[in-house]
Amino acid sequence: MKKTIIYSILAGVMLTATSCNQEYLNPSAASETQATTDINGLITLCNGLQYRYTTTRAGIIYNAITASGLTTRELTVLNAGNGDEEQLRIGGSNVASNNGILRNLWAQNQLVKANADLILKSVGTVAGDAGTKSGITVYASLFRALALGTQAQFWQQLPVETGTNAKFVSREEALKEAIKTLETAATTLAATPVSATFTSRIAPGIDLANTIQALIARFSIMVGDNAKALAAANKVDLTKKSSFNFDDATQNPMFFNTFGNRNVTEPLNATLGLPEALRPVATDKRLAFYLSNPSGVAAGGINLGRASFFTANTAGIPVYLPGEMMLIKAEASARLNDLPAATAALNSVLTKTTDAWGIGAALPAYSGANTADAILTEIYRQRSIELYLSGLRLEDSRRFNRLAPVTGNAASQIERNRTFYPYPLIEKDNNRANTPDDPAI
Repeated sequence: MKKTIIYSILAGVMLTATSCNQEYLNPSAASETQATTDINGLITLCNGLQYRYTTTRAGIIYNAITASGLTTRELTVLNAGNGDEEQLRIGGSNVASNNGILRNLWAQNQLVKANADLILKSVGTVAGDAGTKSGITVYASLFRALALGTQAQFWQQLPVETGTNAKFVSREEALKEAIKTLETAATTLAATPVSATFTSRIAPGIDLANTIQALIARFSIMVGDNAKALAAANKVDLTKKSSFNFDDATQNPMFFNTFGNRNVTEPLNATLGLPEALRPVATDKRLAFYLSNPSGVAAGGINLGRASFFTANTAGIPVYLPGEMMLIKAEASARLNDLPAATAALNSVLTKTTDAWGIGAALPAYSGANTADAILTEIYRQRSIELYLSGLRLEDSRRFNRLAPVTGNAASQIERNRTFYPYPLIEKDNNRANTPDDPAI
């Protein structure tokens, strides 16, 4: 077993910070003093951030991809005995506050954020070289931002501060806080490069400099800061990969729970769950990348799985994709009314035959109407294909004003069956005074 994975497992056991209420405490874990007064403990906690974010069926990656996928028809449920997944597939008012997927998604994001806050509060007080402390700061900042940004994609409001009975802020404020955290991390990284000591002891795979800019671009486009999104996306080196890595001890959660175990969910159909007007054409090479049987549109019972990031327990999952950055450039340019730049960025996705992750559409250039609305519709379509099962489609569906669900009639909707989720019962029970009312649908 790799040394870095040992750190990950230890950290997954040791994490012990308060989140927005006492439910998130782990009384059997090490104390804050044990974990945060030594630079080695902080590195271990940093590895624990990734362990909690990425691994197991309780982790954030599984629950974010599954929730978004079921709500937006990327996925369907194979076994109705998986009741929490089935609630999300049906959607509407059937999604309850005690849904286990939503509980895990909420609680794990809160814990990642709280532990990142603990690391950031402690790093300045421990002994160690500047480069190692820089690495700890940047790494914890990245996961703090990921936790805030991920949670903000599913709920209208959320706590940003760590503490008992924390106040809620709007999702827009949470996204701006994530961006601010990332910008501070970028400044730290530029001023003090990460040491070899930190690099050798942290779980490998994440390209810190490029990931910071990619996430600034992602969260800026979500909050409507198109100029900032465009500037950040332009700073990302698209030839570099940044990934969450796994091995046989810390397995890829989507393969272990979904694609390697045909009992929970799988792709709804061979057109990626998209309505007829947005479906990929048969010659799109991305279908073969994401599906094991891309021609089996009506072949009921045939496993359509094998999404190429979820093919084995050891398969890495991208933190972001080159195509996401290209499409952020296209979207930001279109919303800034620079249609030539938007079309050029869109064409860079349509016509590419491969990229750092082996994804290529190999399609003709865009030939639709030269209007912002038409180009934005095509950008949404390409995001839905290029970023299939990335956990981003629910956010995209709202931002692009796709067909919204109707209270009491969600089953008739063809693109998403909810707009935001109800607040988990775990939060209502422990932070009742501050938890907002649930959205209708």
